[in-house]
Amino acid sequence: MASSTPSRREVAVPSDAPRAPRSRRVRGARWVGWLFVLPALVMYGTFVLVPLVMTVQYSTLRWNGVGPQKFKGIDNYVTVLTDPDLIAIILNSFKLMVFFSFIPVVLGLLVASVIRRVATGPLGATARTVLFLPQVIPLVAAGIVWSWLLSTGGFVNQVLDALGLGGITRSWLADFGLALPAVGVIGAWVLLGLCTVLLLTGMSRIDVSLYEAARIDGATAWQEFRSVTVPSLRSEIGVCVTVTIIAALAAFDIVYISTGGGPGLATMVPGLEIYRLAFAGRQVGLASALAVVLIILVLVIVLPIQRLTREEPA
Repeated sequence: MASSTPSRREVAVPSDAPRAPRSRRVRGARWVGWLFVLPALVMYGTFVLVPLVMTVQYSTLRWNGVGPQKFKGIDNYVTVLTDPDLIAIILNSFKLMVFFSFIPVVLGLLVASVIRRVATGPLGATARTVLFLPQVIPLVAAGIVWSWLLSTGGFVNQVLDALGLGGITRSWLADFGLALPAVGVIGAWVLLGLCTVLLLTGMSRIDVSLYEAARIDGATAWQEFRSVTVPSLRSEIGVCVTVTIIAALAAFDIVYISTGGGPGLATMVPGLEIYRLAFAGRQVGLASALAVVLIILVLVIVLPIQRLTREEPA
């Protein structure tokens, strides 16, 4: 006769019993996680957040960096937004976007598509390495080399002379009308490899069956590129555009080495002007205001791009 007494396995265990120890373990794990993150948070706060707050504070002052500070409110911002020279300097960075962003992204798409179709195996790896080399070379070195190439007796003018085009030779980085495009060419050369490698990585994850279906439907190579490749690279294109736009707005190294902002203000950009105002002109407040305006411009341009190119959850 079966016993009516419940076995040990059948004894109900109060549901609240294991919860307290588990919650303590979860809280302990969270604290351990925060301890691991703490050094990074301290570094980020010390070298990013604190300087950012100080920049905003300095932007409301008239201060030469050494003497007494005088509160000016929004006067420095009014100067940034009304001074013709400062407005022209900000517009120069927008012009550089065409070279730093549009050209590398468009060419990167085309080059990456060609490499994916033609260059496979060791040839493809070599092509990616060669294209990525400008990212490895320090920007200061790149600026020096391109200054030699684009000088009056540089390699570019020598090639033009050899082709019988000596009439168009000039000192490209000293020409008022062509200095900014010449700087833009240097920036496009530097960023092309980065965009190409990022887009190639994105192409490697595109489902091959999409291309096969397009070929079955009779799509040409251009139609495949337009209808399959580009839509599938939405997030990668967003990353490339974001990185290159920030590079255009925050340009400093290449401009400082190649032209120094000249001739006149033809190639002067906000990053270089901030440096000049703060350390040469001793106008720390105005330099800080220009820096804050530059940060706002970056956020206003980049955040919508990030939102538009974000991949929708499946």
